[in-house]
Amino acid sequence: MARSFERSREDVGNIVALEHVNVTIPDQRLATLFYVVGMGFTRDPYLSVGDENMWVNLGRQQFHLPTRGAQVLRGHVGVVVPDLAALAARLGRVRAKLAGTRFACSENNGHVAVTCPWGNELRCYAPQPRFGDMTFGMAYVEFTVRPGTAPGIARFYEHVLAARTALSRDDAMATVSVGHDQQVIFRENDAPPRDYDGHHIAVYIADFSTPHRLLAQRGLVTEESDEHQYRFQHIVDPETGARLFEIEHEVRSLKHPMWGRALVNRNPAQTQRGYVRGRDAYGG
Repeated sequence: MARSFERSREDVGNIVALEHVNVTIPDQRLATLFYVVGMGFTRDPYLSVGDENMWVNLGRQQFHLPTRGAQVLRGHVGVVVPDLAALAARLGRVRAKLAGTRFACSENNGHVAVTCPWGNELRCYAPQPRFGDMTFGMAYVEFTVRPGTAPGIARFYEHVLAARTALSRDDAMATVSVGHDQQVIFRENDAPPRDYDGHHIAVYIADFSTPHRLLAQRGLVTEESDEHQYRFQHIVDPETGARLFEIEHEVRSLKHPMWGRALVNRNPAQTQRGYVRGRDAYGG
């Protein structure tokens, strides 16, 4: 008898990868202490190596941290790390040097909640089935949105970007598939949202031209970067045109020269005092 499979479980939709989150920060020294020393991520050794920007690798994803006034994402970033206990220990060691900032760290039910020196929130999880085979990386970005907007946001991603989406039973949360075991989540909340300050996310999409045409028809393209990339900022209900949320998307084609770029990831457990030969790189 022939074996049968649920093939739809393998579908990812038109958005094939969430590559980075970009938030500006005012102090590269504090950013290094937090993202590299504390979180255990790796500064990209090849690109943006000056003091005007820092690219920080975590698995196959990155944070981009240009030097300007602080931006704060309206929600939080969910990351997977190999060892939560080791993460908590590293963050404890940098706590004194981050005194006087908004840095915070607490262990919660199933994750470690961390706040960067400027208020960006990360939720850190151990590898687990809900994140597929990811052992280190950026699993999701969650945004807080106004009540009643989640269904329209889901329609936007379905009809304009051809992404796979899902709504919660109460229609208060829209989940967008943005690649292999990655999601962008929009969760409704009664609290008034903060003003948008310009932070952005970057995604790669397979059908590059159709979303561009649909965005352009609605006057939503904000930057024609080059032949491989464009940007848009407003999420609208495709049925009514109503603006629902603002977050800049840096949209890249699969012919972008940086698609699939191999990222360097160090093993944060490696130390000079306890050095083990051959274990400098993260092997997950």
